[in-house]
Amino acid sequence: MDTPLAYRMRPQRLSEIIGQSHLVAPGMIIDRMVTAKRLTSMILYGPPGIGKTSIANAIAGSTKYAFRSLNAVTNNKKDLEIVAAEARMSGHVILLLDEVHRLDKAKQDFLLPHLESGRIILIGATTSNPYIAINPAIRSRTQIFELKPLTAAEIVVALERALADTEKGLGMYQTEVSEAALEHFAYSSNGDVRGALNGLELAVISTPANEDDKVVVTIETAEVCLQRKSLAMDKDGDGHYDVLSALQKAIRGSDADAALHYLGRLIEAGDLFSISRRLLVMAYEDIGLANPQVGVHVLAAIQTAEKIGFPEARIPLANAVIELALAPKSNSAYLAIDAALSDIRKGVSGEIPDHLKDGHYRGAAKLGRAVDYKYPHAYPTTHFPGYWVKQQYLPNNIKKKHYYLPKRSGKFENALADMYELLEKHKK
Repeated sequence: MDTPLAYRMRPQRLSEIIGQSHLVAPGMIIDRMVTAKRLTSMILYGPPGIGKTSIANAIAGSTKYAFRSLNAVTNNKKDLEIVAAEARMSGHVILLLDEVHRLDKAKQDFLLPHLESGRIILIGATTSNPYIAINPAIRSRTQIFELKPLTAAEIVVALERALADTEKGLGMYQTEVSEAALEHFAYSSNGDVRGALNGLELAVISTPANEDDKVVVTIETAEVCLQRKSLAMDKDGDGHYDVLSALQKAIRGSDADAALHYLGRLIEAGDLFSISRRLLVMAYEDIGLANPQVGVHVLAAIQTAEKIGFPEARIPLANAVIELALAPKSNSAYLAIDAALSDIRKGVSGEIPDHLKDGHYRGAAKLGRAVDYKYPHAYPTTHFPGYWVKQQYLPNNIKKKHYYLPKRSGKFENALADMYELLEKHKK
């Protein structure tokens, strides 16, 4: 057969959909729409190969509405006009629009009145988060449904269904697939049923039959034939930012194993820039004053990784991630600067005290600039390991404001906290 197995096995009815039970199971939202024959336009989003096109196809098959499939990038406005003309003639057309987040303004403006009239029922498919990537005008006229990656058990069901189907699947072959091979297809596809099905097909059709005229697919065959999925994300998609977010939250939560897992996913995507940037941010946002040396260590690891490149770059990066995860944590500096910025942005500020203003110009003294400034180095003190003199530094209306709230997170910040509290006593 010329068409891939995944295409041939595409569900024709909603009841044939594997997975996505939160949407298509009896009583769930899409099932209710189909049963009531009250379809509304929708956006389906999630990683590739998890059933967006299959759901659209099954909705059309379950309702008997005409079904057309276009791509927001490669198809032009003329193609949309043909669909609109068909909708006027037949009453309703289901339009699957792939890469809907790439819809340009001209196509969008053409579509909007047809969506509002209900003649075109749009099913937009995208791997990008629609709340970020899709124009609000389209978004407001659709319901948004997130699809989840299929579990390994669900993918096994799809594989077994394909092996048994004599009409569209691989049932015409006398095939024996080992349990280990089936599990490899299911687990290694990373939730992508299309990749698993096409890998299985390649294994079956490329394996010579044995003396019993049977095709035997072993785990070794599966490992050779399953095209390795790069990763369920790309550098511009929201899945990429989900992994970065998970990495930071695992490190913040001191889970070194989870942090290494998410680091591995980013390494597999080959995104050294994003890894480097996020690790440096974490060194100062999450570890911060609890262990300032971590920032130095992370920078050294990143510079080493950049010099040696992948695959060896994984080693210094792993060192940095483990140290970050297991280091004591303090976000006091991060909270302090955000608190200061918050006041400034709300207009909580004030005039700089005259004694702090610049006095390095002729006439400054006449204006009272820097006249009463006390130079701390001229005031030796027994209270502190250095020089200090009591004077006001904040503007009058916020002179008692505190932004830095020390956390006793480790030896270094304990020392800072002691000094901060001692200074506060002497300011009073």
